[in-house]
Amino acid sequence: MVLCALSAFTACTQNEKQKSEPEQFQVISPITIDTSFTSEYVADIQSLQNVEIRARVKGFIDKIYIDEGKPVNGGQTLFSISNQGYKEEVLKASALLKSAMAEVKSVEVELQNSKILVDKNVVAKSHLDIIQAKLDALFAKVEEAKANVSGARLQLSYAEIKAPFDGIINRIPYKTGSLVDEGALLTSLSNNKEVFAYFNVSEKEYLELMAKTKTGRKQEVRLALANNKLYPQKGTVETIEGEFDKSTGNIAFRARFANPDLLLKHGSSGKIQLETNLKNALLIPQKSTFEVQDKYYVYVVDEKNVVHAKAFRPRLRLDQLYVVESGLSPTDKIIFEGLQRVKEGATIVVQPVLGNGFMQGVSQLEDTLITLKN
Repeated sequence: MVLCALSAFTACTQNEKQKSEPEQFQVISPITIDTSFTSEYVADIQSLQNVEIRARVKGFIDKIYIDEGKPVNGGQTLFSISNQGYKEEVLKASALLKSAMAEVKSVEVELQNSKILVDKNVVAKSHLDIIQAKLDALFAKVEEAKANVSGARLQLSYAEIKAPFDGIINRIPYKTGSLVDEGALLTSLSNNKEVFAYFNVSEKEYLELMAKTKTGRKQEVRLALANNKLYPQKGTVETIEGEFDKSTGNIAFRARFANPDLLLKHGSSGKIQLETNLKNALLIPQKSTFEVQDKYYVYVVDEKNVVHAKAFRPRLRLDQLYVVESGLSPTDKIIFEGLQRVKEGATIVVQPVLGNGFMQGVSQLEDTLITLKN
Protein backbone atom coordinates (compact mmCIF):
# COMPACT_ATOMS: atom_id res chain seq x y z
CA MET A 1 0.00 0.00 0.00
CA VAL A 2 2.84 2.36 0.78
CA LEU A 3 4.54 1.56 -2.54
CA CYS A 4 1.30 2.19 -4.45
CA ALA A 5 0.82 5.50 -2.70
CA LEU A 6 4.38 6.55 -3.49
CA SER A 7 3.95 5.57 -7.16
CA ALA A 8 0.72 7.57 -7.47
CA PHE A 9 2.29 10.59 -5.80
CA THR A 10 5.32 10.42 -8.11
CA ALA A 11 3.10 10.18 -11.22
CA CYS A 12 1.00 13.18 -10.13
CA THR A 13 4.13 15.19 -9.42
CA GLN A 14 5.53 14.39 -12.87
CA ASN A 15 2.24 15.32 -14.57
CA GLU A 16 2.07 18.62 -12.72
CA LYS A 17 5.67 19.32 -13.65
CA GLN A 18 4.96 18.55 -17.33
CA LYS A 19 1.92 20.82 -17.26
CA SER A 20 3.85 23.64 -15.68
CA GLU A 21 6.71 23.48 -18.20
CA PRO A 22 6.19 25.79 -21.23
CA GLU A 23 5.72 24.01 -24.55
CA GLN A 24 8.12 24.53 -27.42
CA PHE A 25 6.93 26.04 -30.73
CA GLN A 26 8.58 26.91 -34.02
CA VAL A 27 8.50 30.66 -34.63
CA ILE A 28 9.11 32.52 -37.88
CA SER A 29 8.94 36.10 -39.12
CA PRO A 30 7.12 37.29 -42.25
CA ILE A 31 9.28 37.29 -45.35
CA THR A 32 9.62 40.29 -47.66
CA ILE A 33 10.30 39.26 -51.24
CA ASP A 34 9.67 40.27 -54.85
CA THR A 35 7.42 37.63 -56.35
CA SER A 36 4.57 37.18 -58.78
CA PHE A 37 1.28 35.37 -59.00
CA THR A 38 -0.95 34.22 -61.82
CA SER A 39 -4.69 34.88 -62.00
CA GLU A 40 -6.90 32.73 -64.20
CA TYR A 41 -10.08 33.79 -66.00
CA VAL A 42 -12.44 31.66 -68.05
CA ALA A 43 -12.13 32.74 -71.69
CA ASP A 44 -14.46 32.52 -74.66
CA ILE A 45 -12.46 32.17 -77.89
CA GLN A 46 -13.76 33.67 -81.11
CA SER A 47 -12.31 33.90 -84.60
CA LEU A 48 -11.03 37.15 -86.03
CA GLN A 49 -13.87 36.85 -88.55
CA ASN A 50 -16.80 34.46 -88.36
CA VAL A 51 -19.86 34.81 -90.58
CA GLU A 52 -22.86 32.72 -91.53
CA ILE A 53 -23.21 31.95 -95.24
CA ARG A 54 -26.93 32.08 -96.11
CA ALA A 55 -28.92 31.67 -99.30
CA ARG A 56 -30.21 34.97 -100.66
CA VAL A 57 -32.61 33.38 -103.14
CA LYS A 58 -34.90 30.36 -103.08
CA GLY A 59 -34.06 27.33 -105.21
CA PHE A 60 -32.39 23.94 -105.48
CA ILE A 61 -28.69 23.57 -104.75
CA ASP A 62 -27.11 22.70 -108.09
CA LYS A 63 -23.56 22.18 -106.92
CA ILE A 64 -21.37 22.38 -103.81
CA TYR A 65 -17.78 23.33 -104.64
CA ILE A 66 -16.22 22.97 -101.20
CA ASP A 67 -16.11 20.50 -98.29
CA GLU A 68 -16.47 20.78 -94.53
CA GLY A 69 -13.34 21.82 -92.65
CA LYS A 70 -11.47 22.84 -95.80
CA PRO A 71 -9.80 26.22 -96.42
CA VAL A 72 -11.18 28.58 -99.07
CA ASN A 73 -10.03 31.87 -100.56
CA GLY A 74 -11.97 35.11 -100.63
CA GLY A 75 -14.11 35.31 -103.77
CA GLN A 76 -14.10 31.55 -104.30
CA THR A 77 -17.45 30.05 -105.36
CA LEU A 78 -18.95 27.91 -102.59
CA PHE A 79 -22.47 27.00 -103.81
CA SER A 80 -24.58 27.43 -106.90
CA ILE A 81 -28.38 27.47 -106.81
CA SER A 82 -30.61 26.65 -109.80
CA ASN A 83 -30.77 29.90 -111.75
CA GLN A 84 -32.80 29.25 -114.93
CA GLY A 85 -35.74 31.25 -113.62
CA TYR A 86 -33.49 34.17 -112.73
CA LYS A 87 -31.89 34.09 -116.20
CA GLU A 88 -35.36 34.35 -117.75
CA GLU A 89 -36.15 37.32 -115.52
CA VAL A 90 -33.00 39.04 -116.80
CA LEU A 91 -34.02 38.39 -120.42
CA LYS A 92 -37.54 39.66 -119.78
CA ALA A 93 -36.32 42.82 -118.07
CA SER A 94 -33.81 43.43 -120.89
CA ALA A 95 -36.55 43.08 -123.48
CA LEU A 96 -38.74 45.59 -121.69
CA LEU A 97 -35.83 48.00 -121.55
CA LYS A 98 -35.28 47.71 -125.30
CA SER A 99 -38.99 48.27 -125.92
CA ALA A 100 -39.01 51.38 -123.74
CA MET A 101 -35.93 52.77 -125.49
CA ALA A 102 -37.55 52.18 -128.89
CA GLU A 103 -40.63 54.10 -127.77
CA VAL A 104 -38.40 56.96 -126.67
CA LYS A 105 -36.78 57.15 -130.12
CA SER A 106 -40.16 57.11 -131.81
CA VAL A 107 -41.51 59.96 -129.68
CA GLU A 108 -38.27 61.94 -130.11
CA VAL A 109 -38.81 61.83 -133.87
CA GLU A 110 -42.44 62.88 -133.39
CA LEU A 111 -41.28 65.75 -131.18
CA GLN A 112 -38.85 67.01 -133.83
CA ASN A 113 -41.56 66.96 -136.49
CA SER A 114 -43.99 68.77 -134.20
CA LYS A 115 -41.46 71.54 -133.60
CA ILE A 116 -41.28 72.16 -137.33
CA LEU A 117 -45.06 72.29 -137.62
CA VAL A 118 -45.28 74.66 -134.64
CA ASP A 119 -42.72 76.95 -136.26
CA LYS A 120 -44.90 77.02 -139.40
CA ASN A 121 -48.03 77.59 -137.30
CA VAL A 122 -49.54 74.39 -138.65
CA VAL A 123 -50.26 73.00 -135.15
CA ALA A 124 -50.71 74.72 -131.83
CA LYS A 125 -47.87 74.92 -129.30
CA SER A 126 -49.96 72.94 -126.80
CA HIS A 127 -49.59 69.92 -129.06
CA LEU A 128 -45.80 70.21 -128.66
CA ASP A 129 -46.19 70.31 -124.88
CA ILE A 130 -48.25 67.09 -124.93
CA ILE A 131 -45.58 65.27 -126.93
CA GLN A 132 -42.84 66.55 -124.58
CA ALA A 133 -44.76 65.24 -121.57
CA LYS A 134 -45.19 61.89 -123.32
CA LEU A 135 -41.42 61.78 -123.94
CA ASP A 136 -40.67 62.57 -120.28
CA ALA A 137 -42.94 59.71 -119.22
CA LEU A 138 -41.08 57.35 -121.57
CA PHE A 139 -37.73 58.46 -120.11
CA ALA A 140 -39.06 57.50 -116.67
CA LYS A 141 -40.19 54.17 -118.10
CA VAL A 142 -36.69 53.55 -119.45
CA GLU A 143 -35.15 54.25 -116.02
CA GLU A 144 -37.61 51.85 -114.44
CA ALA A 145 -36.72 49.21 -117.02
CA LYS A 146 -33.00 49.70 -116.30
CA ALA A 147 -33.67 49.24 -112.59
CA ASN A 148 -35.58 46.04 -113.34
CA VAL A 149 -32.66 44.74 -115.38
CA SER A 150 -30.22 45.54 -112.56
CA GLY A 151 -32.50 43.85 -110.02
CA ALA A 152 -32.87 40.74 -112.18
CA ARG A 153 -29.11 40.51 -112.69
CA LEU A 154 -28.56 40.97 -108.96
CA GLN A 155 -30.98 38.12 -108.20
CA LEU A 156 -29.14 36.00 -110.74
CA SER A 157 -25.82 36.77 -109.04
CA TYR A 158 -27.29 35.63 -105.71
CA ALA A 159 -27.65 32.16 -107.18
CA GLU A 160 -23.86 31.85 -106.94
CA ILE A 161 -22.57 32.09 -103.36
CA LYS A 162 -18.94 33.16 -102.92
CA ALA A 163 -16.63 33.37 -99.92
CA PRO A 164 -16.33 36.93 -98.52
CA PHE A 165 -12.80 36.28 -97.17
CA ASP A 166 -10.17 33.57 -96.64
CA GLY A 167 -11.18 31.05 -94.02
CA ILE A 168 -12.25 27.56 -93.01
CA ILE A 169 -15.63 26.09 -93.96
CA ASN A 170 -17.82 24.76 -91.15
CA ARG A 171 -20.56 22.10 -91.38
CA ILE A 172 -22.73 22.01 -94.50
CA PRO A 173 -26.27 20.97 -93.50
CA TYR A 174 -27.75 20.93 -97.03
CA LYS A 175 -26.52 18.67 -99.82
CA THR A 176 -26.73 18.88 -103.60
CA GLY A 177 -30.34 18.82 -104.79
CA SER A 178 -31.77 20.23 -101.56
CA LEU A 179 -34.43 22.93 -101.82
CA VAL A 180 -33.43 25.95 -99.74
CA ASP A 181 -35.46 29.02 -98.89
CA GLU A 182 -34.19 32.56 -98.91
CA GLY A 183 -32.15 33.06 -95.74
CA ALA A 184 -31.39 29.34 -95.23
CA LEU A 185 -28.07 28.69 -93.45
CA LEU A 186 -25.73 26.95 -95.91
CA THR A 187 -22.58 26.96 -93.75
CA SER A 188 -20.35 29.32 -91.77
CA LEU A 189 -16.88 30.65 -92.51
CA SER A 190 -14.16 31.36 -89.95
CA ASN A 191 -10.93 33.29 -90.35
CA ASN A 192 -8.73 31.69 -87.68
CA LYS A 193 -5.40 33.30 -88.54
CA GLU A 194 -5.91 35.25 -85.33
CA VAL A 195 -8.39 34.75 -82.51
CA PHE A 196 -9.93 36.86 -79.78
CA ALA A 197 -10.22 35.62 -76.19
CA TYR A 198 -12.89 37.40 -74.13
CA PHE A 199 -12.67 37.21 -70.33
CA ASN A 200 -14.32 39.03 -67.41
CA VAL A 201 -12.53 40.75 -64.54
CA SER A 202 -13.76 42.45 -61.40
CA GLU A 203 -13.77 46.21 -60.95
CA LYS A 204 -10.73 46.08 -58.65
CA GLU A 205 -8.73 44.04 -61.15
CA TYR A 206 -9.89 46.33 -63.94
CA LEU A 207 -8.47 49.37 -62.13
CA GLU A 208 -5.15 47.59 -61.57
CA LEU A 209 -4.91 46.64 -65.24
CA MET A 210 -5.74 50.16 -66.36
CA ALA A 211 -3.01 51.54 -64.12
CA LYS A 212 -0.51 49.30 -65.93
CA THR A 213 -1.68 50.25 -69.42
CA LYS A 214 -1.04 53.93 -68.65
CA THR A 215 2.66 53.16 -68.95
CA GLY A 216 2.11 52.49 -72.66
CA ARG A 217 2.99 48.79 -72.44
CA LYS A 218 0.34 46.29 -73.44
CA GLN A 219 -0.39 43.58 -70.90
CA GLU A 220 0.78 40.16 -72.08
CA VAL A 221 -1.28 37.10 -71.20
CA ARG A 222 -1.07 33.33 -71.65
CA LEU A 223 -3.83 30.94 -72.62
CA ALA A 224 -4.37 27.58 -70.92
CA LEU A 225 -6.22 25.19 -73.23
CA ALA A 226 -8.95 22.72 -72.27
CA ASN A 227 -6.29 20.00 -71.72
CA ASN A 228 -4.54 22.32 -69.21
CA LYS A 229 -1.58 22.81 -71.54
CA LEU A 230 -0.34 26.31 -72.32
CA TYR A 231 -0.88 27.65 -75.81
CA PRO A 232 2.60 28.42 -77.22
CA GLN A 233 1.75 31.92 -78.45
CA LYS A 234 1.43 34.83 -76.03
CA GLY A 235 -1.45 37.25 -76.41
CA THR A 236 -1.96 40.92 -75.64
CA VAL A 237 -4.89 42.66 -73.98
CA GLU A 238 -6.05 45.30 -76.44
CA THR A 239 -9.56 46.51 -75.60
CA ILE A 240 -12.39 46.38 -73.09
CA GLU A 241 -16.15 46.74 -73.10
CA GLY A 242 -17.81 50.07 -72.47
CA GLU A 243 -19.63 49.26 -69.22
CA PHE A 244 -19.78 46.88 -66.27
CA ASP A 245 -22.30 44.07 -66.08
CA LYS A 246 -24.74 45.13 -63.37
CA SER A 247 -25.59 41.53 -62.41
CA THR A 248 -21.97 40.40 -61.89
CA GLY A 249 -20.02 43.63 -61.40
CA ASN A 250 -17.50 42.45 -64.01
CA ILE A 251 -16.29 43.95 -67.25
CA ALA A 252 -15.08 42.05 -70.32
CA PHE A 253 -11.56 42.33 -71.72
CA ARG A 254 -10.40 41.12 -75.14
CA ALA A 255 -7.01 39.58 -75.81
CA ARG A 256 -5.64 38.85 -79.28
CA PHE A 257 -3.63 35.71 -80.08
CA ALA A 258 -1.80 34.79 -83.26
CA ASN A 259 -2.90 31.38 -84.57
CA PRO A 260 -0.38 30.37 -87.26
CA ASP A 261 -1.07 26.63 -86.94
CA LEU A 262 -4.88 27.16 -86.84
CA LEU A 263 -5.01 25.19 -83.58
CA LEU A 264 -7.57 27.48 -81.98
CA LYS A 265 -11.10 27.34 -83.35
CA HIS A 266 -14.11 29.61 -83.07
CA GLY A 267 -16.19 28.69 -80.03
CA SER A 268 -13.47 26.85 -78.12
CA SER A 269 -12.71 27.62 -74.48
CA GLY A 270 -9.72 28.10 -72.24
CA LYS A 271 -8.36 30.13 -69.35
CA ILE A 272 -6.54 33.42 -69.62
CA GLN A 273 -3.52 33.52 -67.32
CA LEU A 274 -2.55 37.01 -66.21
CA GLU A 275 0.72 37.38 -64.32
CA THR A 276 1.08 40.16 -61.77
CA ASN A 277 4.39 41.16 -60.17
CA LEU A 278 4.55 42.03 -56.48
CA LYS A 279 7.31 44.25 -55.12
CA ASN A 280 8.33 43.87 -51.46
CA ALA A 281 5.45 41.51 -50.76
CA LEU A 282 5.08 40.49 -47.11
CA LEU A 283 4.35 36.75 -47.02
CA ILE A 284 3.29 34.35 -44.27
CA PRO A 285 2.29 30.67 -44.49
CA GLN A 286 -1.40 29.86 -44.43
CA LYS A 287 -0.83 27.16 -41.77
CA SER A 288 0.22 29.93 -39.35
CA THR A 289 -3.18 31.65 -39.52
CA PHE A 290 -6.69 31.09 -38.24
CA GLU A 291 -10.06 32.75 -38.80
CA VAL A 292 -12.60 34.09 -36.33
CA GLN A 293 -15.83 35.59 -37.73
CA ASP A 294 -14.32 36.25 -41.15
CA LYS A 295 -11.26 37.93 -39.65
CA TYR A 296 -7.73 36.58 -40.00
CA TYR A 297 -5.34 36.16 -37.06
CA VAL A 298 -1.89 34.86 -36.19
CA TYR A 299 -0.28 34.14 -32.85
CA VAL A 300 2.70 36.45 -32.23
CA VAL A 301 5.29 36.07 -29.48
CA ASP A 302 6.52 39.14 -27.57
CA GLU A 303 9.94 39.71 -26.06
CA LYS A 304 8.88 37.73 -22.94
CA ASN A 305 7.77 34.77 -25.10
CA VAL A 306 4.13 35.43 -24.25
CA VAL A 307 1.60 34.53 -26.98
CA HIS A 308 -0.92 37.09 -28.27
CA ALA A 309 -3.44 36.85 -31.11
CA LYS A 310 -2.93 39.55 -33.73
CA ALA A 311 -5.30 40.41 -36.56
CA PHE A 312 -4.10 41.11 -40.09
CA ARG A 313 -5.65 41.80 -43.46
CA PRO A 314 -4.61 39.56 -46.38
CA ARG A 315 -4.22 41.10 -49.82
CA LEU A 316 -4.47 37.83 -51.69
CA ARG A 317 -3.88 34.11 -51.33
CA LEU A 318 -1.05 32.31 -53.11
CA ASP A 319 -0.06 28.67 -53.02
CA GLN A 320 0.07 27.92 -49.25
CA LEU A 321 0.82 31.58 -48.57
CA TYR A 322 -0.91 34.84 -47.74
CA VAL A 323 0.26 38.21 -49.02
CA VAL A 324 -0.25 40.58 -46.09
CA GLU A 325 -1.84 43.93 -46.82
CA SER A 326 -1.77 45.31 -43.26
CA GLY A 327 -1.55 44.33 -39.60
CA LEU A 328 1.88 42.63 -39.56
CA SER A 329 5.50 43.71 -39.95
CA PRO A 330 8.69 41.84 -40.86
CA THR A 331 9.84 42.00 -37.22
CA ASP A 332 6.84 40.09 -35.81
CA LYS A 333 7.54 36.61 -34.45
CA ILE A 334 4.75 34.25 -35.53
CA ILE A 335 4.06 30.73 -34.36
CA PHE A 336 4.61 28.57 -37.42
CA GLU A 337 2.35 25.58 -36.65
CA GLY A 338 0.49 23.83 -33.85
CA LEU A 339 -1.99 26.66 -33.31
CA GLN A 340 -4.57 24.31 -31.82
CA ARG A 341 -2.29 23.84 -28.78
CA VAL A 342 -1.71 27.57 -28.18
CA LYS A 343 -3.69 29.77 -25.81
CA GLU A 344 -3.86 33.53 -25.53
CA GLY A 345 -1.41 34.79 -22.86
CA ALA A 346 0.50 31.49 -22.62
CA THR A 347 4.25 31.50 -22.22
CA ILE A 348 6.12 29.28 -24.66
CA VAL A 349 9.65 28.16 -25.40
CA VAL A 350 10.93 29.35 -28.75
CA GLN A 351 12.95 26.73 -30.57
CA PRO A 352 16.58 27.64 -31.41
CA VAL A 353 17.08 29.82 -34.45
CA LEU A 354 18.80 28.24 -37.45
CA GLY A 355 22.10 29.52 -38.70
CA ASN A 356 20.51 31.54 -41.46
CA GLY A 357 18.74 33.75 -38.94
CA PHE A 358 15.26 32.21 -39.30
CA MET A 359 13.39 29.80 -37.11
CA GLN A 360 12.86 26.19 -38.10
CA GLY A 361 10.24 26.01 -40.83
CA VAL A 362 11.42 29.11 -42.68
CA SER A 363 13.34 26.88 -45.07
CA GLN A 364 10.06 25.20 -45.95
CA LEU A 365 8.54 28.59 -46.65
CA GLU A 366 11.46 29.57 -48.87
CA ASP A 367 11.16 26.30 -50.82
CA THR A 368 7.50 27.13 -51.41
CA LEU A 369 8.43 30.58 -52.69
CA ILE A 370 11.05 29.17 -55.06
CA THR A 371 8.55 26.65 -56.40
CA LEU A 372 5.96 29.41 -56.82
CA LYS A 373 8.33 31.65 -58.79
CA ASN A 374 9.42 28.77 -61.05
